Amino acid sequence: MNTSYPLHKIKVALFEGIHPRAQELLSAEGYTIQTHTGAATGTELADLAAGAHMVGIRSKTTLDRDFFERSAHLWAVGCFCIGTNQVDLRAAADHGVAVFNAPFSNTRSVAEKTICEIIALNRRLFQRSSELHAGMWNKSASGAHEVRGRTLGIIGYGRIGSQVSVLAESLGMRVAYYDTSERLPLGNAEQVRDLNKLLAESDAITIHVPETGATRNLIGPRELALMKPDAFLINNARGSVVDLDALADAIRAGRLAGAAVDVFPEEPAAGNATFTTPLQGLPNVILTPHVGGSTLEAQRNIAEEVAVKLSRFMNNGSTTTAVNVPEVDLPRLHSDHRRILHFHRNVPGVLSKIHALIAQTGVNIAAEFLQSNPQHSYVILDVSSSHEDEIVEGLRAIPETIRVRTLF
Repeated sequence: MNTSYPLHKIKVALFEGIHPRAQELLSAEGYTIQTHTGAATGTELADLAAGAHMVGIRSKTTLDRDFFERSAHLWAVGCFCIGTNQVDLRAAADHGVAVFNAPFSNTRSVAEKTICEIIALNRRLFQRSSELHAGMWNKSASGAHEVRGRTLGIIGYGRIGSQVSVLAESLGMRVAYYDTSERLPLGNAEQVRDLNKLLAESDAITIHVPETGATRNLIGPRELALMKPDAFLINNARGSVVDLDALADAIRAGRLAGAAVDVFPEEPAAGNATFTTPLQGLPNVILTPHVGGSTLEAQRNIAEEVAVKLSRFMNNGSTTTAVNVPEVDLPRLHSDHRRILHFHRNVPGVLSKIHALIAQTGVNIAAEFLQSNPQHSYVILDVSSSHEDEIVEGLRAIPETIRVRTLF
């Protein structure tokens, strides 16, 4: 297609060994791709991403305000994972950079891992395996249970929590869940509106909540004390949600029968790093290195989802599903129109200035879509004119302008 900027000059820097499917899709658009297997920080990160129009990362690369101030060409960031807490979203928006993620593509992988751990903890499989590796034959049914008929408590009944619910019920478990919002139950699951009640009545608790101020240390000494002594705690959500020292104390004291933890408050930025946690060495405790969504199927799905979002933004200006800027989308651009993408600070009067500027040029607006949040606004304008240079220069002169780009 005809473009206002040669596609091969659009540079994409991908970090942390993102699944090759992302490179395949972005290369097919005509972009130039640079791949880096690991995470980077500080000056190294800025140097590796220098000149990039799009950057793709996973959970170990941190993009702070300094990074965005040094990235003059950057238009979009793709987080090839669920979370975006590794990105300063406000700083990105302040520089007109849209941030996209893949909040749902690894849902099944996390749900399956959770079910696997519920069964393994109830059967004490990890403990029995560790004993046998050490040469101890312990053929005992002590503490081992079927999951059928036992109660699973789910904290957070979103897409992952609700899928865990369906899988658990298919195994014959009774499912109860707690969520701060009203959620339609699937199957025979029951919503419990008191977290304390859910903790006290469940044989296993699994957590599927985002990292927020409200969820930090959601499970601490008081909450652990409410749980049954033969119950299990599973955290495949965020490392800040559970007080790990309190969890270790509860297991050592026999106030909890075991746990499975995949996420930690502090995690290494690179593989093969030394790692310590108070849960190491405890019986019937499954520890995994943040691999809840790490299946080939999930990583491929994530690569496809984020790569498509980045391409739509660069080629069409669409910010639909962006996590930090207003969501704006218009149909595909007509061949005889010019599309102007304008990020600006959300203050009164900017749209009037834009319209006045375009009116002065005698240009007709063929389509327009504006959305705002409290800090920022984003407008897409399709104009039936070839005078886009004059319009763009005028838009850049508006004091509230953050970024301007044209498509045709």
